[in-house]
Amino acid sequence: MKNKALVVIDLQNDITKNYQKIIGQVNKAIDWAVVNEIHVIYIKHYNLSEKTRTFKPDTKGSELVPELKVVSENIFEKSKASALTSETFAGFIEKNDMDEFYIIGADATACVKSTSYNLAKAGYNVHVISDCVTSYDLKKLDEMFAYYADKGCEVLTLKECMREKEA
Repeated sequence: MKNKALVVIDLQNDITKNYQKIIGQVNKAIDWAVVNEIHVIYIKHYNLSEKTRTFKPDTKGSELVPELKVVSENIFEKSKASALTSETFAGFIEKNDMDEFYIIGADATACVKSTSYNLAKAGYNVHVISDCVTSYDLKKLDEMFAYYADKGCEVLTLKECMREKEA
């Protein structure tokens, strides 16, 4: 395995809005990662506050969406927006000497944003695959892609990513 990872963020049953528009591309990205020996990592969000109704641990809503290809046991849980707040995810990065990440999933304005920003801030090489990211508010996607680029992330489509990384 290379020191790269495709990070699939929060594609869980409680993301009921808009994920269907990207799930085909997400699964293609997973296939691409497998062929190119890139680690595939799944991040699951858990809301731990008592009053929440979504992303509660051990509920159907917190499970990965059924259409998602799961090709590894690298499934990490977090309870804050950034995946780096998961000690087991951070430990996996360190153990595998990772330095490059391809980010896909939901939500562009929250967990994808925070994870991408914090990985770039920590000095990692971060690529956000734009056609594999969704949001509750699709009108915000272009704004978010500009934000990612401004914070040091490369924003590209899956097709561009596949072409670029094969060269």
